[in-house]
Amino acid sequence: MTTLALPGPLALGLARGGTELRQFFRHKEQVVFTFSLPAVLMILLGSILDGPTALAGVTSGQLLAAGMIGSGIVSTSFNSIATGVSADRETGALKRLRGTPMPSSSYFIGKMVLVAVSSLAQTVLMVAVSMLLFGLKLPTEADKWLTLLWVFVLGIVSCTLLGIALSSLARSTTGAVAVVQMLYLVLQFISGVFVTPITNLPKIMVDIASFFPLKWICQGFRSVFLPDGAVGMEMAGSWELPRVALVLGIWCVAGLVLARLSFRWTDGK
Repeated sequence: MTTLALPGPLALGLARGGTELRQFFRHKEQVVFTFSLPAVLMILLGSILDGPTALAGVTSGQLLAAGMIGSGIVSTSFNSIATGVSADRETGALKRLRGTPMPSSSYFIGKMVLVAVSSLAQTVLMVAVSMLLFGLKLPTEADKWLTLLWVFVLGIVSCTLLGIALSSLARSTTGAVAVVQMLYLVLQFISGVFVTPITNLPKIMVDIASFFPLKWICQGFRSVFLPDGAVGMEMAGSWELPRVALVLGIWCVAGLVLARLSFRWTDGK
């Protein structure tokens, strides 16, 4: 008698990712809200704040847009995952999944597949709007495209895992939305997303923001979409790309540990 082996965690995770994508795109209101909110904020703030900067050829709108592109993928990863996992737990979907052979790691992989696809679509939308309205230009150097790739990957992995971990702190979806939105809004201000250039912020705020991924994701995206001369508008006078990679890499590891330790299939356990 031949015994069929069960698929591994990766195969189960990829299959779960397909299910997550189908469920996500069935809810048209959620899709529209997820993709439109960062773009609408960028258009409104960029139109209000757009103007010349100390660097010729770079406008405040371009500074804002470059940071908002990075902030947008945090919205589709950290925010959406934290509230989504809480909703799965509250509706009993996680409890039902627990009765299947799927390990928690496969569930995490499935969420990352959802985040990767939605974040890619979000980035394309934000870049298109930024080019059309604020004159942002795509990078022409291969090293900048490589930077875009690794900042994107490290950003979505770290923020997805942190979103999963944070979801366990809230007892309801409503509570998760309140906590996540407050954290996200505060981090956007102190990370130099809404206030440009970031040197206009008090140093203590930027020092606090430096402990979290959002500041480094936005800085990485600014290094990709802005000319090299714009580096003078960073707090350190440098893009600090090795530090960007280090901080985001640390948060990927820390996020995985926190997600595994705090993840609960039900409200009770």
